[in-house]
Amino acid sequence: MNFVAWMIVACEIAFWVVIILGLVVRYVFKKNKLGLFLLALTPVIDLVLLLITSVDLYKGATATTAHAFAAVYIGVSIAFGKSMIDWADERFQYYVTKQGPRPVKRYGIDHAKHYFKSWIRHIFSYIIGAGLLVVLVYWIDDPSRTEALSGVLKLWSLIIGIDFLIAISHFIWPKKEPSKNKSMNI
Repeated sequence: MNFVAWMIVACEIAFWVVIILGLVVRYVFKKNKLGLFLLALTPVIDLVLLLITSVDLYKGATATTAHAFAAVYIGVSIAFGKSMIDWADERFQYYVTKQGPRPVKRYGIDHAKHYFKSWIRHIFSYIIGAGLLVVLVYWIDDPSRTEALSGVLKLWSLIIGIDFLIAISHFIWPKKEPSKNKSMNI
């Protein structure tokens, strides 16, 4: 695995470590400002990854799938970062501190709408990540060095389409709530 691939792994680990530390400091040690500061560090992690990837390519490296995934990671982190933090915050409060409300399980049209909003975030992440990939392809201006970037862009475009079909399917076949009165057939 190359350096950029290891940095993606390190940034993903750092993202979750910062979130967990922020939640622990915020709720267990009751240090709200410090906890919010730690949670606010998540975009800094994205910036570090962007700089590392850019410098590596600038120095003449041939773009790999890891370089492309760095752009995907940045797009996803920016588009979904706040919702991931909110998700972790809600569950931390409920399961760890036993203070917050039970996390909501969604069914039916509510689930379909929630998933569709997630698909909109996916589009936003795609615009950011694909934009970074396109900028890198034009910046490097050497198709032999950017083949991996173009390949990931094509794959992600396909994934966006499939995710859209899944989002629409939830409106056609809504997720059903599990039956509370399960009868036993003997």
